[in-house]
Amino acid sequence: KPLLLLCSALVVQPIIFKGMEIIFPVESNTAYVKITPNMNKIYFAVTVCIRFFTDYRTKEQAIFSLATPSHADGFVIFRGDGGKYRVYIGDRGIVFTGLPDKMNEWNSVCGTWNAGTGITQLWVNGKPSAKKALHAGGSISGTAIIILGQDQDTYGGGFDTFDSFYGHETDVHMWDTVLSPCEIQSYMEDGIYTPGNVINWKSLEQTSFGNVVIERKQNLIC
Repeated sequence: KPLLLLCSALVVQPIIFKGMEIIFPVESNTAYVKITPNMNKIYFAVTVCIRFFTDYRTKEQAIFSLATPSHADGFVIFRGDGGKYRVYIGDRGIVFTGLPDKMNEWNSVCGTWNAGTGITQLWVNGKPSAKKALHAGGSISGTAIIILGQDQDTYGGGFDTFDSFYGHETDVHMWDTVLSPCEIQSYMEDGIYTPGNVINWKSLEQTSFGNVVIERKQNLIC
């Protein structure tokens, strides 16, 4: 019985992150947050939603990085300059332009992918991109490592300061389905929506490394 009690004490419990934000206050190749997903499966559909705040426009920044043993860019979202975004799935990339990106304000971003058709789409601040095909007939398989703050050039590592995220992130969710436009809009407007079943910001298991600050999200209404 004492041994069983000791083992139970070592179990990591998810932390309630609702109302919290992760801040990456410096550019580096050492600061990141590793998220433990709620399930380990083969994905044939994905939706990832995230909010971020930054004043940095001079380079692409990885705002979400999922790697598998066979694909370092399993599902990655890069934010570029002037409404330009890049999505990688299975190490293949596609560019979306003309999206209503904002600087020094919170941006809400959702990326969706359906393996059957390869249809990939981004939503930024309530506006959808054109639909484009990427990794049709493929899958995202193998134990996923999910990182915020860095782009994985290798499985769980290979970080480069040039690709690092510099700013704030919050409300990270991931689903193993393609959300409907109405569900995405509810997330964008911070309304009522079903939390992610793969990553749920309201109950998140994570580990932070390097210069990372986690604090309550600022509310400008006094």
